[in-house]
Order: sequence, then C-alpha cells, then structure tokens
Amino acid sequence: MGVPEEEEKVRAMKSLRGVDTRKARKWLWIGLAALAAVQVYFVRELMAALVLFSVLFAAVAAGALLIYLFDRAGQRTMAWAEPQILRAATLARRAWTRAEEVSRKQIHRLRSATAR
Repeated sequence: MGVPEEEEKVRAMKSLRGVDTRKARKWLWIGLAALAAVQVYFVRELMAALVLFSVLFAAVAAGALLIYLFDRAGQRTMAWAEPQILRAATLARRAWTRAEEVSRKQIHRLRSATAR
C-alpha cells in the first residue's frame, strides 16, 4: 500500500546528508531576508493606506464641519432678522392701509369747474 513511516524518515535523513551546510545557510538567510522584505513592504502598504484614509476622513470631517457652521450661521441670522422682518411687515401693512384710504377718497381740485 504505502511506504511505512520509518522508511520515509530514513529517506528524509539521507536526502539531508547530501545538502551542503553553507548553501543551506545561504538560502536560509536569503529566505529570511525575502520574508523580512515582504513584511516591510506589507507594512509600507498599510502605512500608505492609513495615510490615504486619514486624508479622506479629514476631508469628509471638514465638509461636515462646514455644513454645521453654515447651519449655525443661518440659525443665528434668522434669529437676528426675525424682529426686523416683523417690524418691516407691520410698517408695510400700515403703509398699504394708508394708500388704500387715500385712493378711496375723491380728489377735488379747489375752484375747478364741473365739466358740462
């Protein structure tokens, strides 16, 4: 069916005997350097993503702040303008009433002759 486990271990040990330790150490260091380089590259990518998302968040937060400030300024302006608008509306209503009264009166010229 298959090779027993002991024979596999023996084959693995025999295959390792033929490996030069200097080459193995060299490839081990190259592998570790490649792993470190990949980790450094991954960290650099994460830092770049963090910077991009931070800038995006700051832009959205600044937009939200501007909208909030415009809303507050509008509320204050409306609170300030409401009494003046009411006063102006009252004056306009009075002026309109006076204009209606004047237009209802008949205007006669003194010493005018009636047309016959």
